[in-house]
Amino acid sequence: MNHTDPDRTERELTEALAALAGGVHAAPDAYRTARGAWLRRERRRRLVLAVLITVVFTLATLIGLWVLNEAPSRSGAIFSGLPNAGPAKAGLTDAGLPNAGPQDAGLPDVQISTR
Repeated sequence: MNHTDPDRTERELTEALAALAGGVHAAPDAYRTARGAWLRRERRRRLVLAVLITVVFTLATLIGLWVLNEAPSRSGAIFSGLPNAGPAKAGLTDAGLPNAGPQDAGLPDVQISTR
C-alpha cells in the first residue's frame, strides 16, 4: 500500500491543472462568435414559435368556422324544449318590422260583449 502525503497530491494536481490550463488559448473573437451563434438560435426559436402559434390559431379558427357551417339550421339540443320563437311569434314581419295587428303580436284574443 502506497501512502502519499496530502500536500504532495495537492501540489501535483495543481501543477497538472496549471499545465493543462496553460495550453488552452482562446481565440480573440470567441465570445463574439459564441454570442452570435446563440442570438441566431434564439431568433430561430422565436420565429418557429411565432409560426407555430399562427398555424394553431388559424387551424382553430378554420375548424370553428367549419363546425358552425355544418351545424343544422333547425333548433339544436340546447333550445329544443323552447317553443318556436320565429319572427311571427315575436310580433315581427319577415323584414323585422313590427306587425300592425294585435292578433299577430302574440296577444290573447279578447271578446268584448255589449249585452
